[in-house]
Amino acid sequence: MKRVIYAGSEFVTGDEIAATLLRLGQALAEAAEAEAVTVPTREPDGSVGEVTVLIGPASQMVARDAYDDNGELVDEGAIERMRAIQRRLHPIATVDPAASAEVDWEDEI
Repeated sequence: MKRVIYAGSEFVTGDEIAATLLRLGQALAEAAEAEAVTVPTREPDGSVGEVTVLIGPASQMVARDAYDDNGELVDEGAIERMRAIQRRLHPIATVDPAASAEVDWEDEI
């Protein structure tokens, strides 16, 4: 678990969620964009809550280890939503390995 300190507040969330949030903050800063994202949190009573944070070019976040008796908080949906924003900011080209390597340029004219 990680305790994320951001904008004068803090919340506890899962390790992978916090790491993804930090990577998203970096991607948004590089693109000079901002985005509001909702992150699942572990509340003091052990329940699961959520926080919405606005992150962008000037965001300053810290994530440090936190102990929680209720176990690791995992939310693949939240992680995928943040990763989708990252992919939009930094698209990755893919190559079809089954495609033919030979091109007949004369047929293209």
